[in-house]
Amino acid sequence: MIRALRGHQDAPTQFDLLPEAIESALQTEGSLIWLDFEGEPDTACEPILRDVFKFHPLAIDDALRETHVPKIDDWGSYLYLVVHSVVYQPDADEPLDVRELDLFIGPNFVVSHHDQTIPAIEMTWERCHRDERLVRRGPGYLLYELLDTQVGAIFPIVDKLDEALERVEDEIFDNGGPDILHTIFSLKRSLLELRRLIAPQREVVNKLARDEYGVLRREDRIYYRDVYDHLVRSFDISESMRDQTTGALETYLSVINNRMNDVMKTLTIITTMFMPLTVLVGFFGMNFFEPSLHMPMWTGHTALIVALLVMLGSPLGMFLWARRRGWV
Repeated sequence: MIRALRGHQDAPTQFDLLPEAIESALQTEGSLIWLDFEGEPDTACEPILRDVFKFHPLAIDDALRETHVPKIDDWGSYLYLVVHSVVYQPDADEPLDVRELDLFIGPNFVVSHHDQTIPAIEMTWERCHRDERLVRRGPGYLLYELLDTQVGAIFPIVDKLDEALERVEDEIFDNGGPDILHTIFSLKRSLLELRRLIAPQREVVNKLARDEYGVLRREDRIYYRDVYDHLVRSFDISESMRDQTTGALETYLSVINNRMNDVMKTLTIITTMFMPLTVLVGFFGMNFFEPSLHMPMWTGHTALIVALLVMLGSPLGMFLWARRRGWV
């Protein structure tokens, strides 16, 4: 999908600008063009980027291949940025879906390219429909709106991960099954992926807030500082949650070890209680008495009753002895 809008200081915003009209619109003084490519093949994007906007082939090649970490390149007459958006999918094997967004920022244009739908793009586009002043404040402010919306979407994801972590901590002491361990490692991978996304993006926004760029106004820097503060805050929260996840994992292993110790303790007590029975049965089961030997005291009813009483009393006596020693 290719869509474009044109904002002007003295005219209503045009949201149905055709791609073939972009080149002439760029020559109009006081206009701001926002061109968005979503899921378009390279054959449709490259001619416009090369012939209409005159971007460098290396910048075009970077934009059409989603293999980059967040970065910013200053090409003099325009900026090329790579930022990442994240979508939370709790039911998927990988809950965090990272999507790359490539941006070209010029004195009177913003070009965005992405292969998948990015919520920040959709929200900002709808906001431009409701408030046309966004596209009248220049490309630097429109870039701020895109970045701020994209960074703002991280906090709900962090809250959902925090809620999932709290549920895991509660379930550790309830059942502690293997599903809990799978959930803990899934949360740990998600937080690590979130850290990899936020850390380099934080440096990109820091450059926007501090460095001099010809296509951006100095008064727009304060907005980028606000985005930078949000990224620092989300980074700190994700780091603390990573430590919390590590603590949950250690707690889980401790609970499992304690339960294993309880099981081994119970089995040891049972074995100890029946140990006298094993000795008695082994002794009376030995065939060292000859059948011709007349010993009624060993084969009569009294001997049987005494043997049964000893066999029943031995486990009870061992249990009471273990309880007195504090082992039970």
